[in-house]
Amino acid sequence: MNAPLDLQHALSELLGDAQLVPCPLPGTELQLWLIDGDNMDRAFSPEETRRILHEPPYWSFCWASGLAVARYLAEHPQWVAGKRVLDFGAGSGVAGIAAVKAGALEVVACDLDPLALAACRANARLNAVELSYSTDFFAEADRFDLILVADVLYDRANLPLLDAFLSRGREALVADSRVRDFSHPLYRRLEMLEAMTLPDLAEPEEFRHVSLYHASRNA
Repeated sequence: MNAPLDLQHALSELLGDAQLVPCPLPGTELQLWLIDGDNMDRAFSPEETRRILHEPPYWSFCWASGLAVARYLAEHPQWVAGKRVLDFGAGSGVAGIAAVKAGALEVVACDLDPLALAACRANARLNAVELSYSTDFFAEADRFDLILVADVLYDRANLPLLDAFLSRGREALVADSRVRDFSHPLYRRLEMLEAMTLPDLAEPEEFRHVSLYHASRNA
């Protein structure tokens, strides 16, 4: 199976020898187009490092929080079954695809990065599901039952979005493994989930512990 040309071209511009391959996600029935980590066991050049830091290809990884959400929705489909869902900061689209598989009525993958939305489209095809797409969360109507958010809070500048999520959805599920001092009056932690980033970035053990938070307008 050949990788989508637009995504492979974008990745090759960042990392000349990087290849996208379809990767099964452990503990799920899903697969995603991800960087072939088995063939990237080398040191990056200074120029590659600069490019990765300047414009990281988030969409070519399955981050631990996204994998944790995918597994959680498979085990607890009642969160999304028959509901309208928006996957915020969708990246690879893993959370949104998992929501469709768990019975969501509609899923909108929302991301500012056009390459991320291209990855969502490719991954939706790979998993034989249909998504809708959006580049502007705030242009969406207040019509969603649930906002899914996985691995977005790594940038503390995004913390104010926690209030915004409930402006477009009745409830929000937020998965994060980065913020250790999380405190928000509307959000409570439901569970601690275990997952890892794929391909394996040899991240510290603490980043494999994913907190799942819930907020509701009616709380």
